[in-house]
Amino acid sequence: MITYYYLCIIILCENMNSKVYFTNLKTEDGYNLLDKLEKLVKTAGIKNIDFKGKFVAIKIHFGEPGNLAYIRPNYARRIVKIIKELGGKPFLTDSNTLYVGRRANALDHIESAFENGFNPMVTDCNVIIADGLKGNDYVDVDVPNAEYCKKAKIGTAIDEADIIISMNHFKGHPMTGFGGALKNLGMGCGSRTGKLDMHSSAIPIVDIDKCTSCGLCSKKCSQKAISYVNKKAHIDLEKCIGCGQCITTCNFEAITSEKTNASEVINKKIAEYTYAVVNNKPCFHINFIMNVSPHCDCAANNDIPLTPDIGIMASFDPVALDRASVDMTNEASVTKGSILDDKMKHEVKHTTDKFTCIHPDTNWKVGLEHAEKLGIGTEKYEIIEVD
Repeated sequence: MITYYYLCIIILCENMNSKVYFTNLKTEDGYNLLDKLEKLVKTAGIKNIDFKGKFVAIKIHFGEPGNLAYIRPNYARRIVKIIKELGGKPFLTDSNTLYVGRRANALDHIESAFENGFNPMVTDCNVIIADGLKGNDYVDVDVPNAEYCKKAKIGTAIDEADIIISMNHFKGHPMTGFGGALKNLGMGCGSRTGKLDMHSSAIPIVDIDKCTSCGLCSKKCSQKAISYVNKKAHIDLEKCIGCGQCITTCNFEAITSEKTNASEVINKKIAEYTYAVVNNKPCFHINFIMNVSPHCDCAANNDIPLTPDIGIMASFDPVALDRASVDMTNEASVTKGSILDDKMKHEVKHTTDKFTCIHPDTNWKVGLEHAEKLGIGTEKYEIIEVD
């Protein structure tokens, strides 16, 4: 049996590429996408992890009700099946959100998960909200060599798990550029207090010329920090916690980050929180590059995907996995009628970076570079295709 330590040595060896396994979405009679997922993760080496008698946290985003771009629960059920066959004790998990919504406390969060199909009847697996009823159940985890978060506040259920499996919907994100394995692990495993810690550098500012007084940002603000002055949104920075929900909510790009380096800082913090989650634990990661929506699954709606569906990737290295997912998405064609299509026609032409195009104030590269510096993984990879 290959130990996790030995796998890390292989992954992080100088001048050596991490292996990222990929399968497309083509199927045939008797061989469906769930079968392809199973073959993918087994070929990628998930069976090399010793699951016997171990608690296995399957970190997944359950999707804010109203958003239909999240990973289907059918995929989670197949991963649960594999883990149980290998002797593990899996549970589906996520931490509570910082913003106001239907996933800000454990009761509403579980109801939302069940509504979206993540219930024991469908997945054959229990749901545990990692940071407890109100988001206060967490463990302070040391992050050596951290630039910002010397201690990461990680949901207790995730910290106490023996093994971490991340199932990640790959998509765009208005604060980090894209969301993949690092985003799901770092931001997603942080408690509500941890999320505040990560968001604290993202102070929003209003462009009054673009503000239409629609009221959506005020309704979504968990701190009641947004009021209207002369029919224009006004943010009380003494109340603002920098969660970024108003930036995500605004349909008119009237709210952006005040600090030009806010995206860089939050990406670095996410990397540091990811380190706290995966350090010294067997981990395995899966990116679903489908329904590549421009915004996070935390929004209560999803827009036209940026590209056609691409496939599924798996790796022991979350950094290589995210880098490969970015590269493959950037190589894909643009979906006609999407936000990306509109921006490339009228605003940003001749660009090869889809995520910077739709979210120009973000810098996703910094997050991968910082994760590599921390020793989480490497951006160097080789793709191994699985039929």
